[in-house]
Amino acid sequence: MSASPAPGWLSDAVLYQIYPQSFADSDADGIGDLAGITGRLEQLAWLGVNTIWLNPIFASPMRDAGYDIADYRRVDPRYGTEADLVALVLRGRELGIRVLLDLVAGHTSDQHPWFLASASDPADGRYVWAEADASGALPEGFVASPGSRSGGYLPNFFDCQPALNFGYARVDPQEPWRRPVDAEGPAANRAALTEIMDYWLRRGVSGFRVDMAASLVKDDPGHEQTAKLWREIRAWLAEAHPDAVLLSEWGDPATSVPAGFDADFFLQFGGPSDGKPLRSLWHLGEVTIREDQVAEPCFFDAEGRGSAKTFLAAYDETTAAVGGPGRIVLPTANHDFARLHCGPRPAAQLPAAFAFQLTFPTLPAIYYGDEIGMRYIPDLPDVEGSVLGPRYNRAGSRTPMQWDQSPNAGFSDAPAERLYLPVDPAADRPDFASQRADEQSLVHHVRELIKLRRTHPELGVHGSLEVLHDGYPLVYLRGGRFLIVINPSAGAVVIGHDRTDLGALRPMRETGVRGSGSEITADGFAYGIFELS
Repeated sequence: MSASPAPGWLSDAVLYQIYPQSFADSDADGIGDLAGITGRLEQLAWLGVNTIWLNPIFASPMRDAGYDIADYRRVDPRYGTEADLVALVLRGRELGIRVLLDLVAGHTSDQHPWFLASASDPADGRYVWAEADASGALPEGFVASPGSRSGGYLPNFFDCQPALNFGYARVDPQEPWRRPVDAEGPAANRAALTEIMDYWLRRGVSGFRVDMAASLVKDDPGHEQTAKLWREIRAWLAEAHPDAVLLSEWGDPATSVPAGFDADFFLQFGGPSDGKPLRSLWHLGEVTIREDQVAEPCFFDAEGRGSAKTFLAAYDETTAAVGGPGRIVLPTANHDFARLHCGPRPAAQLPAAFAFQLTFPTLPAIYYGDEIGMRYIPDLPDVEGSVLGPRYNRAGSRTPMQWDQSPNAGFSDAPAERLYLPVDPAADRPDFASQRADEQSLVHHVRELIKLRRTHPELGVHGSLEVLHDGYPLVYLRGGRFLIVINPSAGAVVIGHDRTDLGALRPMRETGVRGSGSEITADGFAYGIFELS
C-alpha cells in the first residue's frame, strides 16, 4: 500500500528533540520545565530549527522518565501547567517553530486511573488480563495483579507499564485473554487515542511522535492489524486536523509509512537488518549494543574501517517501498542511545557528520546539545529507569543542556546536588553561548548548513540523489548541481573520477576538500559542499 500525502510543511522541517527535564530550568528546582523551554526558543530560532519534539510531559510517576503516563490530559507539575504549554506553542508560532508532543499509545502507568479500575474489575477489558493455570502459574510475560482482580496483566516494557488492549490479530479459545481487535476494550482504547490527540491538537500542537507505535495489536503477523488501526487514525486526522503530522517510533519506514505515519526514524532497532543502517552510519557506542550484537565499525569511524554501503542500500530500499523521499527521519541521537559525540569519536569529526545529515534527502532530527557537541557521559546513576543492562545506561545522553559557562552550565540556578542529572564535569565542555560568539564553532556550522538546506531546496528531501563514490570519501550529487564530499576518517583520501560534468567546483561550505581535473582530495575529517559551474 502506498503512503498517503504528508502535510506539506513537513518536507521543510528541521526537527529538534528536547528532553524536557534536562533542557532549561526556570524555577530553580533542578528539573527542566516548559517555561524554561519557552525562554530558550529564540536560540533555537537563531539556529534555524522550525519543529521541536518534546519527550513526554504528561502526569507520571516517572518510573520510566515519563513514558509511564498516569493522565494523558494533564501536564506533570514538574514541567508546569497546561497554560505553560499553550504559552510555549504560541511563542513558538511567533518564531516559526512548531511543537510536537510524544504520544505513548501502547501502554500507561500502573498508576493510571484506567489501570487502577481494571485491577479491581474482572469485566474491564482496557488491558490484557489472563488467569493463572491450575498450578497458579501465569502465562509467560504476565505480571501478577496488584489489585483485587485475580490473575495478571501483560506489560509492554517495564512491569509498571501495563499494555493497553488493542486486541490480538490471532485469537485462540485456549488463550481467552486474546480478545479480537473489535472487542469492547480495544474499541474503547482506539476511541481514547483520538480523543487524547484531539485535546492537544486543539491547544495548538502540530502533531505527535508516537512511542512504540508497532506495539499496539498483539501477535500481529506483518503488523497488518496495527497498520489498519493507524490508517484509521490517519484518516480521522486528515478530516479533523489536516495539518497535523504523525511521526512513529517504529524504526521501519517501509512498514510504518504505508500504515499511516507521515515519517519514521531510522533507529538502533527495527527496519532493514534490525537497525543496522543507523548503527552502520554512526556507531552508537556500546551502551546500545545488545549482548547478541557485535559492534562493527561504522562509516563515521575515525580509522576509516566502515562502509556507507549498508546505509545507502537501506535508504534506497526504504524510499522505494514508501514511494518517494522525505519519509525517513535521520537523527543525530536520541534519549535512548548514545550521543553523536561518544566513545572514540573525536569532536573534529562532528562537522562532517552534520554536513552529511543536513545535505542528505532525509528529514534531519537534531538531539538537543548535539549541535554544540555535547558528550555522552558514562558511569552515571540509574535515574528514572535509565539503566537497561550492564552496558546500557541512557542517562549519559540525558544530561543538562550546556547553555553557558555559569554554574550548572546555565541549565539551572538550583544547587548542583539537586539537578536532575549532573552536568558534564569536563573543564572544556562545550556551551551554546561561547559557540554562538565564535563564528568558527560547531553551532555556527550547523546553523549555516540549515540555512543552505533551506535556501537551496535541492539539498532537502526532494532534490535528486546520485551517489558517485560510496567509500572514503562519500561523494554524491544533489539536484544535479550540488556536489557533496564527506570524509569521516582521520586520514586524507584521494579518488579519481571520469565525470566531465563536474567542471569547476564553487565552494559553498568546505573544509579540507579540493577538486582538480579528474581527482577529488579530502583531508582527514573533511567535508565539502560545492555548486557546479
